[in-house]
Amino acid sequence: MTGGHTRAELLALLHNRLDDARYAHCVRVEQTARELARRFGADEARAGLAGLFHDYAKQVPVETYRTLIQRQGFDRALLNYSRGVWHGLVGTWFIKTEVGITDPAVIQAIERHTTGDPEMTVLDQIIFVADFIEPARDLPVEAKCREAAQTSLTEATRIELENTLTYLIAKRQIVYPKTLLTYNAFLTKE
Repeated sequence: MTGGHTRAELLALLHNRLDDARYAHCVRVEQTARELARRFGADEARAGLAGLFHDYAKQVPVETYRTLIQRQGFDRALLNYSRGVWHGLVGTWFIKTEVGITDPAVIQAIERHTTGDPEMTVLDQIIFVADFIEPARDLPVEAKCREAAQTSLTEATRIELENTLTYLIAKRQIVYPKTLLTYNAFLTKE
């Protein structure tokens, strides 16, 4: 599951890819994901690994992403979006090729942490929410989501989706279609 690496090696690979602030964020998301996994009965090791590597490709240059999307068979419609979407959906290419992590559940959770998915698994939701509520995040909506995550992963996911859509609309940014589909799907989930 870890691509054959020790924890120290994984941390070094991650830190070589990210600046100190982003690296520290990833370590906090790892711990938050592990806590959520314990709370909601998910695989703690997978949650930790996905949380740790969820932003592995966050700081990959935009031009590198554009080239990768064009040359590696990704949907060219992705070129309409930005690194905010790419670091999940396309960023797993770097995780698989550079780190050797190929566990489908871990890869899927990382892919879905930027856009959501109407069929998100518990692990997917854990990474989606952990990224939003890690301890250094202190906006009121993050605190509201953190409180909801004490008892309902579904409600916490809904809160984050609402925040994402509100943010994108306020900034007049294009909304990735699956994010809107995810929001609609989660309106009716218990």
